[in-house]
Amino acid sequence: MDFPHLPDHHAEVRAKINAAVGRGGHGQAVRIVAVTKTHGPEVVTAAVAAGLRDVGENKVQEAMAKQDALTAALDGASDATGHTGKWEGSAAAGATWHLIGHLQRNKVKFLDRFSLFHAVDSSRLADAIGEFGVKRGTPVDVLLEVNVSGEDSKGGFANDALAREAQRLVGRAGLRVIGVMTMAPFDADEAMLRRVFAGARRARDLCVAAGHEAHELSMGMSGDYEVAVEEGATIVRLGTILFGERTQ
Repeated sequence: MDFPHLPDHHAEVRAKINAAVGRGGHGQAVRIVAVTKTHGPEVVTAAVAAGLRDVGENKVQEAMAKQDALTAALDGASDATGHTGKWEGSAAAGATWHLIGHLQRNKVKFLDRFSLFHAVDSSRLADAIGEFGVKRGTPVDVLLEVNVSGEDSKGGFANDALAREAQRLVGRAGLRVIGVMTMAPFDADEAMLRRVFAGARRARDLCVAAGHEAHELSMGMSGDYEVAVEEGATIVRLGTILFGERTQ
């Protein structure tokens, strides 16, 4: 699939984001993470060509399969920047890779392939990531996942637990808390969306108060991203609105 309408979809979404920033009054810059799950590796190439350089995957195995396929396609060929097709961190296909779904502790070593991990949802996972960051010699950039709505089906820290975790992780070697992430209930009305997104913004502020350089607020998906941006989102995670309905 060539995604011929992707540049137009990107332009339309960007215009709506800019308008939402104006309505919200937070004045923030907003990055779009193009969620490429269930599509083939060609979706990453199409996204980058359309100006969407940040791409996100929920599952580390699916992300790595795409990365390896793209690297193999480039193998032995140099582009204008001199890229030889060898793996260079998160640079496969010129994309900046985000891992946005749950990660098991025994897979933290694969974070070496990602620019940002959005879903630190437990203290044990945070500690495992910190140990990995120390071992590799550079800290891992992460977001703490906050479960503002309190849904049992969602992971992440409750509001009070997130405040404690933010305090615990101050100065912790091996990872760098640069913000928070949340998801609203699937069937939330606008009032609920605003409550959840405003709660995540306050959680981000708690991280700042604790001493973290927490500038990122990852929230909002295809059905609710405009409200999320109005409430201060700096990262929105969009799939369907860009690429169409998924096959899985």
